[in-house]
Amino acid sequence: MRRAVRSLPVLLLCCLLLAAGSQAQNIVTLRVAAQTGTEPKFIDGGNGRVIGLCIDIFRTIERIDPGLVFAGDQQWLPLIRAVSEVTTRQDDLACAIQRSPERERQLVFLDPVIIQFQYLLVARADDQLVVNSWDDLRALGERGVVLVNRGFTTSDYLKQLGGLQINASATDPAINLQMLVARRGRVFLHRNPGLKTLIARTGMTGKVKVLPHVMYENPTYIAIGKHVDPSVTARVRRALEQMERTGELARIVKKWE
Repeated sequence: MRRAVRSLPVLLLCCLLLAAGSQAQNIVTLRVAAQTGTEPKFIDGGNGRVIGLCIDIFRTIERIDPGLVFAGDQQWLPLIRAVSEVTTRQDDLACAIQRSPERERQLVFLDPVIIQFQYLLVARADDQLVVNSWDDLRALGERGVVLVNRGFTTSDYLKQLGGLQINASATDPAINLQMLVARRGRVFLHRNPGLKTLIARTGMTGKVKVLPHVMYENPTYIAIGKHVDPSVTARVRRALEQMERTGELARIVKKWE
């Protein structure tokens, strides 16, 4: 009997070690990247730290499902490359990106909507331009060049509208603001919320202004590579659905507006 009693702690320790090993084996790491120039999704928090809407979403999913871990969200990549690395299996997930026919062929988009972006025009501070519709810019011809970010779905959207002068040579919104001030375009089309932060971060306060008319709106989603195990994709979807159901997703979006 004494021998059996003494062996109980050993048995218990073995069970705990086995359970811990099993739990470790069930942890899934999802590779992601912070997307440059996409405030409020990803924001430079200083001292090499990335903060923002998507960071909060990642941490919340990890809390809801401790078996999911996001890695790489403190490393910056241009948006076009961040999405490309998911399609080429170098990363696993992209946060808050827009649907497009090409992307839907390569990625799995998860409901619910993460954030609904409004697209506004930025003009030079001394420009008296008034724009209430795309026709106002069409009427300007070559004097109405619209700057957009290459690799963003905004350029595809404007091409579909037709009749607009588009410059999509820059991949970074900071460069587009510089081009706007240098008069290489009449306006810069970019999404909001996040515009005020972008303008302040790039030192453009007082040099440019945001025009009040909303040109269009577009929802964004979490997108996962088709190479990711469907069971893992389902776990991310369930966590997002729980966040929407409890109001936690809305609170995160509100925090970063």
